[in-house]
Amino acid sequence: MDALPPKTWPNPEIMFTRQLIDTTRGRIVALLRAKALTVEELATQLGLTANAVRYQLTTMERDGLVRRMGQRPGTTRPSHIFELTSEVEHLLSRAYIPLLSHLVQTVVKSLPGEQIETLLRQTGTALGKELLAGRRPSGSLRSRVMRASQLLNDQLGALTHVESNGAFVIRGAGCPLSALTGKHPGVCLAMESFVGEVVGAPTRECCARDGRPRCCFEIGDHKRGRIARRAL
Repeated sequence: MDALPPKTWPNPEIMFTRQLIDTTRGRIVALLRAKALTVEELATQLGLTANAVRYQLTTMERDGLVRRMGQRPGTTRPSHIFELTSEVEHLLSRAYIPLLSHLVQTVVKSLPGEQIETLLRQTGTALGKELLAGRRPSGSLRSRVMRASQLLNDQLGALTHVESNGAFVIRGAGCPLSALTGKHPGVCLAMESFVGEVVGAPTRECCARDGRPRCCFEIGDHKRGRIARRAL
């Protein structure tokens, strides 16, 4: 069977949202997006028992999806009020990529090339400093490279691994900024500076931007005093 043309494939974000909303947990998320509610209020709107809702909220609270924001007086005892965490709002929002894409496009049109590169590199460096929480890179070069790969995966949604063949390369199976890098390759410079800040060594991006973008960062070989150049 022939594959469907790319434009006919469903939007994965919309599919994920629909699948989420079709579950009890997703229906709770939908209600809490409108306003904070108690267990009893959720149970009434969902047509479920309070215990069933309480079970879902317990697991959602454990997973960092909801939190308690206070209590509301009840007929016999106060009821906890639940709200969504900011992390869930971030996951559900589809505004970040379009807004960021237009922001980058506006900057590209407004500034000279050298200023754009400086701005992107400063942005990546600042992100690295933030995720390092003010701590300077320490340990062996290998451990710092592993740390950078871990931050890319855990904090930025990448899927990378570390290769070593006389030098270190962080290589990704995809790109967490693929919606931007295809249109604005300079965005890779921001990530190059991010990795360099975390590793504390010279870094060069070697990202693949044709077709499905994939991250790649070559890490400096301190013994030889240069950035490793590897055939991809």
